[in-house]
Amino acid sequence: MIEIFMKEFCGYCKKVIKYMDEHDIPYKTIDISEKANEEELIRIGGKKQVPFIIDREKKVEMYESDDIIDYLRTL
Repeated sequence: MIEIFMKEFCGYCKKVIKYMDEHDIPYKTIDISEKANEEELIRIGGKKQVPFIIDREKKVEMYESDDIIDYLRTL
């Protein structure tokens, strides 16, 4: 399952989530408005930028909504 670090009012996050919804890709959202989630994002990805996805099954981590959607197209 894809994990997506996001913020509620992030347009780029909404773009990725919309794509996953439209293509029935299961995902779990992680809202970085919560301090612990923000700290985890920075620990894993190195910066406070959303969206950021993790596909643990394929060992993929990435930023940038267009790159994420390009990756999701391969699933």
